[in-house]
Amino acid sequence: MEASSSENEPMENKSLFSFYSSYLWNRVLGVYPFSNSNFLGKFSNIYKLAPSFRSGKRRESLPLPLPSNLLDSPLVLTEASRVHDILEDILDHVLINLHCIQKNLQFWQSKAQRSDTRKAYFMIFERGPRAFIDGTIQLLRGSTAHGGSSQHLCESASAFINERVTVLSSLRYSLATFLAQVYVEVDRVGEELVKDPQNKLPSLLAKINDSFSTLEASIGHLHAMHQSDSSVDGSYSIPLLFEKLPEINQAGSQWTDCEIKDAINLVYQNLNKLDSYISILVSKHKKPRKLTRHWIRYTCYAVGLSVCSIWVLQHSSLMGSSDIDNWIREAKDSTVSFFKDHVEQPLLSIRDELFETFRKRHQGIMDLEEVQLTSNSLHRMLLAFSEHTKGQKFPENASDQEMLEIVMTRYEKELTHPLTSLVSGELARALLIQVQKLKLDIETAMLELNQILRANEINFAILAALPAFFLSLFLVMVVRAWVKQDKKAEGRGRVARIQRRLLVVEVEKRIMQYQTYIEQGLEKDAQCMFGLVLYSLDRLYHSVKWHAIATGEWQCLREDIIYLARPGLQTPYKLTVTTRLQRVYDCLLPSLKRK
Repeated sequence: MEASSSENEPMENKSLFSFYSSYLWNRVLGVYPFSNSNFLGKFSNIYKLAPSFRSGKRRESLPLPLPSNLLDSPLVLTEASRVHDILEDILDHVLINLHCIQKNLQFWQSKAQRSDTRKAYFMIFERGPRAFIDGTIQLLRGSTAHGGSSQHLCESASAFINERVTVLSSLRYSLATFLAQVYVEVDRVGEELVKDPQNKLPSLLAKINDSFSTLEASIGHLHAMHQSDSSVDGSYSIPLLFEKLPEINQAGSQWTDCEIKDAINLVYQNLNKLDSYISILVSKHKKPRKLTRHWIRYTCYAVGLSVCSIWVLQHSSLMGSSDIDNWIREAKDSTVSFFKDHVEQPLLSIRDELFETFRKRHQGIMDLEEVQLTSNSLHRMLLAFSEHTKGQKFPENASDQEMLEIVMTRYEKELTHPLTSLVSGELARALLIQVQKLKLDIETAMLELNQILRANEINFAILAALPAFFLSLFLVMVVRAWVKQDKKAEGRGRVARIQRRLLVVEVEKRIMQYQTYIEQGLEKDAQCMFGLVLYSLDRLYHSVKWHAIATGEWQCLREDIIYLARPGLQTPYKLTVTTRLQRVYDCLLPSLKRK
């Protein structure tokens, strides 16, 4: 009796919670008399399931093929917005699962394209320590037993990789087909669904449940193919069984409250089951983590760090050594000296040059005046000597060069009798004039040299500061590269821009492949390819949004991406749009910087 009462307590609590929640909802409807409030009651069950389904803020994804005025109503709780939430949840989960599958599939496809030697290397060295030990033992046993151990290892590696490529490709095929079916159906009934959601939602839910049944059959084939595989653990023993709509009035024009509630609950239950099953299936075939793939390198790093730590510990004060303290002191002194010699002093010199220009200019004027005095004195001496020698009056503005010629002519004549000319001639005056001329030349040269040195003081200070400048520039470049690192296609660097352009190329290739399947009559393959087109467009939409908003071209770019996702649009028009994407929009243009 006690056990049965304890089992009934959770059921009673759940019933009380359901009763009071229904009571509060009815009171809200009574306060706000919306039109067609019964239909809002039908959709109230969506938000009871949504918290367990959604996690945080909804990711940016490809918009649904619904009219643009869907959410223009001032009312927050409208039928159209709730229909939009149901469909958006379905597409979000399928796209997220597709992205998880695509990442792992690309990894295994890249491994499958490598040589047999690289595959064997991956099997031994890039799957963790346990795989390394097992592979080494297997290789040694095979080499002692027979000589074909390496060939056997290569074949085993190829089978290991190909099996994962096959499983993930099949899973991607099924999910992409499901995505295309749901998207095409929403596009087909979009207008009518917005105008009359009460009557069109039941038929749409019935179609979605049919698509779930088709997806179950496709993935069930995958389950049956690997159920007997001895290399797979018990995760494959869990079959995927989606909930199906009961036999209700699906063809009728209107469903009851209970029928709509059950259908919406089934959709969310199926989505949760799909997530769980795909997570189990993908986790078995996912790519190894980065730590697992590079475990040898990280082990060497750890050993090297341990050795360095022991070495540092031996030279630390904990072991009674003062080596580290001395090294730190020397490094500090070197840093301070470098800062003073290459940062502080050059900056102070530049400051002095900039703020003491007037003082130095005044000093330069004084030096120029001294040179001018020497020049005037020489001019008077030349003028007096020329007048005395020639016996005629010279003008005040006579050229110094002409008078110097007179002086030199007289000087050469006096040198013929130096002793007589030194006592009673003009030789002494000629020598003094030449000394004055030499003084003037020296002062002029010193003035010019001083002007050159003063003009280059700032240059000398900048040259002294160049080491610190280059060091600062290097640090700024490192920090800038770290801040603006390429985060896949969403980043701001050159690599991210290339990846965004490759997404456009991927969309274009898949559109052409879709048209090829249509022309060949391969309807299922065409549906899968259209789903992959939607997936690529979703990745492009998510990658370019914030870049396009920053450049002011998001509205046009968004319209073009939605235009490419239209199921009924002809392929030539879509290819024209993809060409325009790569040619017009700044966030998709090739980078001008080449490295």
